Amino acid sequence: MIAGPLLGGVIAAHLSWQWIFWLNVPIGAVVLPLALTVLEERHGPDSKLDTRGLVSATIAAFGLVWALVRGDESAWVSAEVIAAFALGAAAAVSFVAWERRASAPMLPMRFFGSRRFATGIGSSFLLMGSLYSCVFFAAQFFQITMDTDALGAGLRLIPWTATLLVVAPAAAADRIGERPVLITGLVLQTAGVVWLALVASPDVGYSVVVVPFVIAGIGCSMAIPVSQSAVVAAVQTDEVGKAAGANNMFQELGGAFGLAITVAVFAAAGTEMSASGFIDGFRPAIAVAAALAAGGAIAATMIPASKRAALSHA
Repeated sequence: MIAGPLLGGVIAAHLSWQWIFWLNVPIGAVVLPLALTVLEERHGPDSKLDTRGLVSATIAAFGLVWALVRGDESAWVSAEVIAAFALGAAAAVSFVAWERRASAPMLPMRFFGSRRFATGIGSSFLLMGSLYSCVFFAAQFFQITMDTDALGAGLRLIPWTATLLVVAPAAAADRIGERPVLITGLVLQTAGVVWLALVASPDVGYSVVVVPFVIAGIGCSMAIPVSQSAVVAAVQTDEVGKAAGANNMFQELGGAFGLAITVAVFAAAGTEMSASGFIDGFRPAIAVAAALAAGGAIAATMIPASKRAALSHA
């Protein structure tokens, strides 16, 4: 988390942003032989691949994300966006219908009968919508209003991202349960983002905005691991992989949803051509990001107070 903004800034400032996709190549080259020689081989339940579910889920995610990403540029009522939404929605309906009757579903629909699973997924979706939006606009905020380059923006983001190293391990969900920790984290995320929207101006100093950034970072660092644990704690041990996969998918969809909404709000109110024009769009866009986090906090209030409520296989 700390190295991400810094490395991204170095690459964008001195190479080009496309080079970020090559970062995983040397990491993979090092990890692959270690995985083959060090990791112990284990096997989950011996069940067949849910090919139909996999295909329909992939098409659903592709269509919905494509529509969300292209909506602002191509217009939300364009044929392209409407067709993508229709394709994604039809595939999603097909996926749910199939998973309800498949003998070995990749995502059992009974998971959503657990209040812990459903509200954990919802909180995670909204949290990531808020977080992705904040990260997207924060980097531009530093470059446009403070006239920094990409590296300078990355350096200024470190106090925000560094909170994960300190806060996440200290989150006391194992002792007091997921709900209070998740609610507190999302409330802090909301408060930090609202504060940022209120103090943002074309000539604001870094010392003014670093405090709300840190508060929001503390909130995210509390909420992210706890939302994940709430989801996987709702299922039987041999189904943790399916629950974790579903959570990851909804996180990515939440990020795409949050970005689509906040970018549309920004485009309607502001511009990147000047610092003042950027702030005109930044404030309402960041306010929407705060509303997403607040929605996640509300969803988190519905997580059961008990620490674990694993679903029955029945």
